[in-house]
Amino acid sequence: MSLMKEVRTLTRGRDWRGRTRTPRSATAWEQPAPRKEFATGWARTPVANAVRLGLQRGLLKSVAWSQTRPVVEGLDYLDGLRGPAVFVANHSSHLDAPLVLGSVPRRFARRLAVGAAADYFFDVRWRALVTTLVFNAFPIERFGSKRLRSLAPVLLDRGWSLLLFPESSRSQDGWMTSFRLGAAHLCCTRRVPAVPIALRGTFGAMPRGRNWPVPGRRKIVIRYGRPLWPEAGEDARHFNERLTRAVARLWAEEDIGWYQALREDAKAVVVRPAGPPAAEWRRLWEATRPLRDERPRAVWPGSRR
Repeated sequence: MSLMKEVRTLTRGRDWRGRTRTPRSATAWEQPAPRKEFATGWARTPVANAVRLGLQRGLLKSVAWSQTRPVVEGLDYLDGLRGPAVFVANHSSHLDAPLVLGSVPRRFARRLAVGAAADYFFDVRWRALVTTLVFNAFPIERFGSKRLRSLAPVLLDRGWSLLLFPESSRSQDGWMTSFRLGAAHLCCTRRVPAVPIALRGTFGAMPRGRNWPVPGRRKIVIRYGRPLWPEAGEDARHFNERLTRAVARLWAEEDIGWYQALREDAKAVVVRPAGPPAAEWRRLWEATRPLRDERPRAVWPGSRR
């Protein structure tokens, strides 16, 4: 029986391993099959919501907080925020989403969906299942493909807040790259606010290529900013510039303090932190420099942020 099976395999143009004997360069080009859309609606049912909240706050946050030293600032800006919003953060590590989900107020965490790269997190079924359950993730095409229908507008219309990373991919060297227009376009068309978030220290704690944080419990800062609302008649490009500048100002607060960053932003001095114009090793070295443990100097004696 085994011999007959091998004979049939060979007669069908394949070798004993089942691989084709025709060189790839000699085969005719075929249109790739369209990617099937992975269903994520089940992850937003009441049962899945309860399970996910327990996983996020009980397991994911415990692991992230035990391996790093997160400092959360600016949550008071969210006190008066009601309804769905788009949380926008810079992206340089796989720690970014767990840190935001573990620090955001519970009323948002209960109804927060995370945009995840369709070509990475949804390419394998088991990874898609885990990502969807734990993060309430939905697929986003990063490279302009129209194969998947975007769920982001639908989720906003249904009252879900979103966590998006407009850089579309983790930073290669820890510095911010340009923001794409998707998040800004959603805010302008759906008339919802954007909450800027600056994440500092995540690249040094778990850089690209690592599956676990580096030893030593590095300090990480998650800094929330004041929600930004699209102005009347404002287009996505202009709103995206305001959003990028807001994240850049929050980034700068760690180095120069809140008041000085505010002053420099008013003078249009704050720019996107793209890193020093130097060799790659120098840029990586600067991006992984540990954050200072002391807080920035107060604006006036006795004041507290």
